[in-house]
This record gives sequence, C-alpha cells and structure tokens, in this order.
Amino acid sequence: MNKGLDIFSLRGKTALITGATGHLGASTAAIFAEAGARVLINSRTSERADELVARLNVDGYTAESAVFDVTSPTEIASFAEHLQGDPLHVLVNNAYLGGAGNIECAGSDSYASSYDVTMIAAHRLLTALLPNLRQAARQCGDASVINLASMYALVSPDPRIYESPSATNPPFYGAAKAALLQWTRYAACEFGKEGIRINAISPGPFPSQAVQDTNPAFVERLVTKVPMGRIGASDEIRGPMLFLAAPASSFVNGANLVVDGGWTCW
Repeated sequence: MNKGLDIFSLRGKTALITGATGHLGASTAAIFAEAGARVLINSRTSERADELVARLNVDGYTAESAVFDVTSPTEIASFAEHLQGDPLHVLVNNAYLGGAGNIECAGSDSYASSYDVTMIAAHRLLTALLPNLRQAARQCGDASVINLASMYALVSPDPRIYESPSATNPPFYGAAKAALLQWTRYAACEFGKEGIRINAISPGPFPSQAVQDTNPAFVERLVTKVPMGRIGASDEIRGPMLFLAAPASSFVNGANLVVDGGWTCW
C-alpha cells in the first residue's frame, strides 16, 4: 500500500458492526474489509450474518459472524466473553429497528423500543467492550467508536414528502438519534484521554434499493430536498466511515459528520 494511504488502512485491526447486514451496514462492512480489517458482522439472525460473511470471504476478505441481539445484556456479555480480551479497534453502532408514523400515530412503547435499540444499546456495547477497546488503544494508540445518527437528529422531516401521516419518518426515530448524538459527546469527553475516540455520522437520504424500486415517486420527492439534486448511494457512506475508523481521523473526537448532500443546509 502506498505510504500516503496508510492512514486509511485497517490492516491487523478488528471491527465490529452492529446491524451490519442492512443497507448502510453492508457497505461499511465492505470498505472495512477492503481496508484490511477483520470484520465482525452482527445480526440477530445467523442466516443474514452468514450470508454477508460468505460474500466477503469469497472476495478474499476476513469476516466472521457475530450473532447477538444488541438489546440483550446477556447476549452482549456472551459476545464480550467470546472475544477473550482480544483488542477491538473499531465499534460501529448501526443497529436500528422501528416503524413509521407521526406523533399522533405513534404509541409510547415505540419511543421506548427505539431508544433501547439506538441509545441504550450503544451504552451497553461500549461498557461491555471497554476492556477490548482499551486493549486496542494500548496496542495501536487509537480505538474508534462510530455511532450512526441521522439528519433527523438535527432537523424534522418535512411531512409534505410523505404519502400519509402513518408513513412519516417517526418522532421516536429522530428523538433516539438526537440522544445518541449527545451521548457521543459525553463519551468523547470521558474516553478521549485514553485514545478511544467517539464520533458520529448523520446520514441523509439513503433509501434502500427496495424503496427505490417500489416507490420511485417518494424518491423523487426526497430529491427535491437535496441541494445536490439526488439521493445518496449506499457506497457513499464508505469514505466517511473509513475516515472515522482509520488513523486518518486520529485527532477527530466528539464530532458529527453529516453526510446528507446538503439537506440540512437549506
């Protein structure tokens, strides 16, 4: 590798990605693997994790399944025990599960479940894997935690682009992601002195391929909100992710990197 590119190398490092089989998670797994990392693919089901692992292995990359539920302290503890104190250089908190609907449609239980899988899960994972992150920081002088927030942690969705109130991006999603951003700042201040950097990425409009195929009219409405005049492709999360994971961002801590085509600039 060109020495100038070494700052973007993850050779010899281990990275865990939660929700790794999703739209942006799979792209993140691919770029980490291409950069030389051993990538641990988290999913709640072994079938989905194993499928992505197989695709990466066929391409000659190092990937392993890490099947556990991020909302289960017991399963997280079992995973931490499985690591046997090995260094964990990169942790990506990407898992999310939730529905849709505006405030009038939303039930109070939706807030609790969204917060659990977004905010509390990030806390559970960091505290459970802190020995492994500290080991990585001692080994390499640096460990990186990346939290996946959202542009809707910063602004409200425009209800005019949705077909109905029940289809609107939900308030419990934005509220949980906003909490994750503030938690990122707290964690950055607490662990930065140990060489464990905590940052966030706030993606903008990255609709899945299924949404693009089944609802092109909605995608067209999304495009009108983006100064660049298009939606994001899943591969376009790769550069920002790799930057925050790699030594290239060694003095970046407590930041929120917005990747939204300018959506939040209007």
